[in-house]
Amino acid sequence: MGSKERIQRQKDDTRKSILDAALQIVKQEGWPALSMRKIADMIEYTAPIIYEYFSNKEGILFELTRQGYILLGEKIKAARDGKTNAEEQLEAMWLAYWDFAFAESEFYQLMYGVQVNCCEMYKKMPEAEYTTDLFYDAIEKLLTKAPISDDDVNLKYYTFWSLIHGLVSLNLVQKGANDAINQEILRSAIKAIIKSIND
Repeated sequence: MGSKERIQRQKDDTRKSILDAALQIVKQEGWPALSMRKIADMIEYTAPIIYEYFSNKEGILFELTRQGYILLGEKIKAARDGKTNAEEQLEAMWLAYWDFAFAESEFYQLMYGVQVNCCEMYKKMPEAEYTTDLFYDAIEKLLTKAPISDDDVNLKYYTFWSLIHGLVSLNLVQKGANDAINQEILRSAIKAIIKSIND
């Protein structure tokens, strides 16, 4: 390996360490506790080194948001690909979304502004649009009435998302109902919305 490649690998490793440290701080202390100083202390670098990789905390938050959407997109796509029936695909995708929200709650909070300020530009990143497009495509498969308009798909997507994100948020902010009740509410709601798609 040449010196240029070695230097680039070291830079990549340092950048990853910064992001890993940020996520670790958040998991231990919550999003309000995150600071450039704490990240520097955790990886035993000086704060100016951190600024060589990220111009400010917002840059770190942006990259973590991007990573969260990549991970969510992978999980939703895998859920879709695990089913062949269009209704089962859509149900599995929303269940994967739900599971992600709790398995990766720090990412979810940042991505969707649950107890954390998120930037509007996050919604425009390609990784976020990819995730939304997966859902739009699955909904379009179920819309058999012709012609299908973007408004039809948009309405159904936001019906799903509003309900599921609302239920997730309630449970992240203040522990809502128990898991069995949440699962019953979630599955019943998903099935009802799927049933309504062509009514």
